[in-house]
Amino acid sequence: MTSRPRRADATENRALIIAAARAVIVNSDELKLNAVAKRAGVGQGTLYRHFPTREDLLIEVYRQDVEELVAAAPQLLAKHEPFEALSRWFDQVADYARVKREVFAAVERAVWQDLSAHSLGPIGDAVTTLLDAGRRDGAVRPDIDARDVILLIGFLTRIEQAEWDVRARHLLDVILDGLRRH
Repeated sequence: MTSRPRRADATENRALIIAAARAVIVNSDELKLNAVAKRAGVGQGTLYRHFPTREDLLIEVYRQDVEELVAAAPQLLAKHEPFEALSRWFDQVADYARVKREVFAAVERAVWQDLSAHSLGPIGDAVTTLLDAGRRDGAVRPDIDARDVILLIGFLTRIEQAEWDVRARHLLDVILDGLRRH
């Protein structure tokens, strides 16, 4: 049995729901599906047809963010010097981590392992791409690897919402300074 391609309006509704969910996650302490449907401009039935459970929606938001973060590394390197690309990538990491923190807070522990397996390999590859370019350029210390960076940026999931804007990017700047070859 082959699956039929999704209709254009269904594809658009799905994208609207995911974007709305991301916005609700970032701007609220709790993901309420009725708020997501309202923000997306769709009915509850449409939302549940695409995402039968809250966890299904959260997982899809998270997976899409991982894909965008991974794709950003080579795009940034194509436009910027390696260290500047790494710095701009860290800006995107801050946004990703804000969503990740909320997703992990909402999703059962059993699902966390699947999400981590989905993200750590590709994100590690993206970090390696950025670090290798920075080392070739002479901007990044030679003794740093992707695992170091992943462990360091893991703190982002621990920052409370109330202090996010003050701390997240500042601490990423501290990490960037530590990665820089002096």
